[in-house]
Amino acid sequence: MSNDNPQSGAGRPLPKKEADLFKNVIKFYESKQYKKGLKNADTILKRFPNHGETLCMKGLILNSMASSEYGNRGLDCKEEEKEKVEEAKELVKKGLMFDMRSHVCWHVYGLLYRSHRNYPEAIKAYKQAIRIDPNNLQILRDMSVLQIQMRDLSGFRETRLKILTLRPNNKVHWLSYALAVHVCGDPEGALGVLDNYMNTLGESSEEFKRGFESSELALYKNKVLSETTSSQDGGNYFDELLGVKKALKHLDEIADVIVDQTGWLQAKLSYQLQLGMFDDAIETCHLLFWRGSTEDHRVHSAYMCALLHLDRKTWLEVEKLRGTTTLATFRPLLDEEREVLLKAYGITPSTTNGSSSQHCSADGAMTKECLALAFPKSAAIKRIYLTLLPPSSAEFRLAIDKYCQRQIVKGVPSLGSDLSSLYLMEGKNQESEGRLILARDPVDVKFHPVYCMLVELVESYISSLTTQSTFPNDSIQRPPSVLLWAWYLRSILHEQSAEYAKGITLINKCIDHTPTGVDFYELKARLLEAGGDIQRAADVIDSGRDLDHQDRYINNQTTKTLLRAGREDEARKRISMFTRHEGNPEQNLYDMQCAWYELELADSLARKGKLGMSLRKYTAVIKHYEDFHEDQFDFHAYCVRKVTLRSYCDLLKFEDEIWGQPFYCRAAERIIQIYLGLFDAPTKSQSNEEPDYSKMTPAERKKAKNIARKKKKALEKKSQDSASGVIKDTSKSVEDNGSKKKKPHAVDIDPEGKELLALNPLEEAQKFASILIKHAPKRITSWALHYDVSVRRGKMLMGLQALHRMIAIDSNHHDLFARIVDFSQKLDSRTTTCHAASEGVILSEFPKLLDGKVLSDFIKSTLDSVQADPLSSLPMRIVLAKALISSNIATQSECVSLILDSKLSGRFVTMTTCRDALEFMESMGKDAIFGKRELMTLIISKFPFAKDF
Repeated sequence: MSNDNPQSGAGRPLPKKEADLFKNVIKFYESKQYKKGLKNADTILKRFPNHGETLCMKGLILNSMASSEYGNRGLDCKEEEKEKVEEAKELVKKGLMFDMRSHVCWHVYGLLYRSHRNYPEAIKAYKQAIRIDPNNLQILRDMSVLQIQMRDLSGFRETRLKILTLRPNNKVHWLSYALAVHVCGDPEGALGVLDNYMNTLGESSEEFKRGFESSELALYKNKVLSETTSSQDGGNYFDELLGVKKALKHLDEIADVIVDQTGWLQAKLSYQLQLGMFDDAIETCHLLFWRGSTEDHRVHSAYMCALLHLDRKTWLEVEKLRGTTTLATFRPLLDEEREVLLKAYGITPSTTNGSSSQHCSADGAMTKECLALAFPKSAAIKRIYLTLLPPSSAEFRLAIDKYCQRQIVKGVPSLGSDLSSLYLMEGKNQESEGRLILARDPVDVKFHPVYCMLVELVESYISSLTTQSTFPNDSIQRPPSVLLWAWYLRSILHEQSAEYAKGITLINKCIDHTPTGVDFYELKARLLEAGGDIQRAADVIDSGRDLDHQDRYINNQTTKTLLRAGREDEARKRISMFTRHEGNPEQNLYDMQCAWYELELADSLARKGKLGMSLRKYTAVIKHYEDFHEDQFDFHAYCVRKVTLRSYCDLLKFEDEIWGQPFYCRAAERIIQIYLGLFDAPTKSQSNEEPDYSKMTPAERKKAKNIARKKKKALEKKSQDSASGVIKDTSKSVEDNGSKKKKPHAVDIDPEGKELLALNPLEEAQKFASILIKHAPKRITSWALHYDVSVRRGKMLMGLQALHRMIAIDSNHHDLFARIVDFSQKLDSRTTTCHAASEGVILSEFPKLLDGKVLSDFIKSTLDSVQADPLSSLPMRIVLAKALISSNIATQSECVSLILDSKLSGRFVTMTTCRDALEFMESMGKDAIFGKRELMTLIISKFPFAKDF
């Protein structure tokens, strides 16, 4: 290492000329003029080839050039990009070795790690840079952003305090430190920081005037204040609502600076309900309604809580509801509660004797009795009124009758879906006990009183419209389109109760009546798919798509159905109609983060046994969510600068829960299942295996060797082409018209997912299972897969923990029963035991899952309960039959009878579960041949369009 070169860390700075060039290097890097920056760096290195800071900056520029040139396309890194990145890393490390006392070198080292999302190593480099230059604001800011990104909250708080100490006259530093204290769980401390900041301002400051930033800051302070708790009387009395009381009072103090009046009223409403100020809360709800919040179901839920005088705990649960769910659809209502709400929402005789103006005061506030009259055009109020009426009452029948007639006349295609949200029933498992859930299974739907009433009403509509062109008990003549939409609604009702053949008959009438109705083709395709003929369903919905090529929705539905039919090429052509015309459509879909397409494609590939390609698509979805998590990086500084602190807190909470989103969970679950399948039955690559020539005739041997030789040459050529990562274009570089040809598109050098298949399957499955149980602990499949992974790893105690978590979610789930049986059998057949402490826990806790019985008695008791319930689910009957055989408790004929006795009239009877039942019978061999034939007969009667069995 030469000592002749200047090194800033050693106290030998560059000469003025080179120092100015180095400043230009930094300027060009920050403005993304990489080529100019590289030229200036090379000029310095010609004279001082070992100057550490210049070498580091050159490496950083090369790294940025590689990222910008190749982009982040979700494909494997191309060789050129890898080479440039490696060259950049070597330059930065070399520069750091020449000048290890330079904060610039360590800062650049951290930036290099940050660009590759290696945040822990980047933070280490920043800390080393700060040891050298403790007061460098830029490094401190960069480190604080990484700390909040990694949720190093204590470190984030310390760093923001140091920045505030260095620059106390900057508003952003005050707000950032207050936010850091707040996210660390110290609202009192955050409130003190905000108060200290406000005390530094003059009376004429913008923070005391009405404006967006001052409004957001005041509401954020109010939010923090509501989270504080205090002790009174020397700590002898603890008032958890003291902060809420102060926050409510504070809202009145800041009213003059607030711009977001709706947000201000919503905060006030929440505090009033928590404090039991129900009359004031009702008045606040009225103000929100008059401000245009009549379609906000959260306000309606708050209004109901205020009318019913519900406690704080219930309100905090209701406050978390989203969508169109309200208190009335969240939990069962008592008769007296229902009466109070009907008086507020319904049009009673006392409210129909005058106009709505007679029920409203001069200042615009309305009385409690005229909500429906005050907002006659509100769809939410009309819809909520239906959820308040008892389903068995005459008032409900009258209201639903009027509602359906009005929507049918308008020709609303979503009416069937809208009405299905009225199929509410009380939850039976541990998670939903005491709550209302939606009836989704056709068995539950078919016997639901609301469904039965709707069927009766729609049948009467069809009969009356067919004979008289009027609704029952109505003299107004209706156009033919009304009968058309009545047929459509009845067909949807057939779909909901799994009466697919009847639904097809009616929807065919709709198509014959109006062949240009796209919605009719979509419904027919759904009926065919549910009825077992996915290929015909794909053809039908594609015919509907041809009617309107500009409709993105129907195009997407067509693509989805084609993928489920296993027709990937056709699906790719359909979806490419709404992607960029140039390039690979799948690449465009990846860039647009179209997760639903990738999931459906991955499912289709997995069904065909193309596990590597399927893993590629599932991991692409995982990558999208990693990008979503990475996207918050840009908002850490932006939100504080723009003072959108309330939204920023919501963003942090959302990002912390992003790994529990349905699409991510679905992709992770499929990845785990594939890797577990590979672990249980590892597949050998057939590409490099030679056939057995000894069993061939000379002619066959010669032919086989020629085929193998051609295959080997093709593989070698493919590997050479993919080594560069880009398809080589041997055509002219200039078009005939003189225009320059476009750059070739990057290609995936591992389209078959061989690299993913080569990974350790158990380690990969364990990685995703750990994520699921952490971020989606309420999904029973998360714990089921965690159990599957744990027992394969020999972690019996972790498997037992998963079983206990499953039983807390749903003690009657078939996956739980199957794994309890599996766990018991593995305990009996294992050759080694666990650690003594673990063994003691297993032996003491596992019998509780069997209700203190031996395994055979546990299975028999489950068998008795299943046989006593004719509607017990088909999956439960299948796993029970498997358990009976594996435990030698019942004969094969008895197990076949267990499945056939239900006549497929139970719950969860789908094409998938029917295939599982057939596979089980096939596994029993010739003894179940007659049972298989009977099951096929039942399947055909249940799914009249079923094929491929």
